Amino acid sequence: MVYIISCIAGYLLGSIPFALVIGKVFYHTDIRQFGSGNLGGTNAGRVLGKKAGVSVIALDALKAFIPVGITSLFSLEASIWCGLAVCVGHCYPCFANFKGGKAAASMFGFLLAIACFTTHNWLCFIIPLVAFFITLYLSKMVSLSSMVAAVASTLSLLLIQAPVSVLIASVLLDILIIYRHKANIERIRNHTESKVTWI
Repeated sequence: MVYIISCIAGYLLGSIPFALVIGKVFYHTDIRQFGSGNLGGTNAGRVLGKKAGVSVIALDALKAFIPVGITSLFSLEASIWCGLAVCVGHCYPCFANFKGGKAAASMFGFLLAIACFTTHNWLCFIIPLVAFFITLYLSKMVSLSSMVAAVASTLSLLLIQAPVSVLIASVLLDILIIYRHKANIERIRNHTESKVTWI
């Protein structure tokens, strides 16, 4: 029962579209109508500015970190699947017609929670974060940086010999993130992918 409740709660929390909320409340703008139309921090930054983008990224990370932390008080195993459910909710939010973001920020919130509450090893958060920023510095593409970070997260979990359930959740999250970036992959191949200017 703890697993079911944790996953449902995680999905519902993940479904909160902070990019949409911030856009409408503070900027009177539906960011789904601008830029890439994506409900994530990158598009929020592109459409609304750096302050909005950073705010969305922070909130999207927290909505993964907080429920995983709370759930870990009751069950470490359930907290892992709660975190994955948050990321699924972010990508397919029931509060925004199942059209959400691409889970990059939520992934980092999840990884931070795993480092704090499950593995107690910061490498599973630091390595993907460093991989993200190095790739972003070299490419200026958030999409590519997110996918590199996702793969790096699983490799770092293998390195620290994380529990099997964490590895499985990480692989599933990798698949989700790469799938959500399928259009970006095509644009990267065609050298037409947008590059960030507000970061």
